Amino acid sequence: MSTRRIKHIFRKIRDANLKYNLIEDGDIVATGMSGGKDSLALLYFLNLLKKYTPLNFELKPIYIDLGFNNDFEPLDKFCNKLSLPLIIEPTNIGKIVFEMRKEKSPCSLCANLRRGALNRVAKNNDCNKVALGHHLDDVVITMFMSMLYEGRYNVFKPKTYLDRMDITVIRPMIYVKEKDIELITRELNFSPVKNMCPVNGKTKRHEIKELLETIERLHPGAKQRFLDSIENINPESFWIS
Repeated sequence: MSTRRIKHIFRKIRDANLKYNLIEDGDIVATGMSGGKDSLALLYFLNLLKKYTPLNFELKPIYIDLGFNNDFEPLDKFCNKLSLPLIIEPTNIGKIVFEMRKEKSPCSLCANLRRGALNRVAKNNDCNKVALGHHLDDVVITMFMSMLYEGRYNVFKPKTYLDRMDITVIRPMIYVKEKDIELITRELNFSPVKNMCPVNGKTKRHEIKELLETIERLHPGAKQRFLDSIENINPESFWIS
């Protein structure tokens, strides 16, 4: 089963890469490694993309240590097995968010600081692109959160150039379902790093994820159709005065 699933996920990543020109010859790609299942799958399949396509590019996995005392040894071993040395960047982001700022809604600030640190370390290691492990479910969750909590239609793009940093952020797994990542993680015996963040599993994002799982149970294939609708937007349907 794992071989079939590997091929399925590989095709999804290859299709996204071809459609949006995410990785090109000569790229040096920093891969954001949280240690969770998504980042492990991202690095594993980008390494396969490097091996089994004509593309000539480099991968540099980067771990931003937020200061939560996560055990990143399994992540280090995982990267070494792929012959991709892990770059570890210690930070005090956790302390800033939870002790100094004492944020009631810490995720937004934490994410901004983490992204900034990742982009900075990527630039310092000569990378021109940063790959993030957002998958199909993340795309749909972000869209729903934007509509429910911000009153607007907004979702991240597969490829975004950050002119101030002179770096391009890419999301190669936008066509991959979280369910397939969970299954391949178990089948290939990946060892995700336990997330020690104090608010892990207690966020608004987690609530929307559960809501979408309910929708998916009632209407199988709904999440895929939500993604399809993002790629098939009719501009004339928006109310722009």
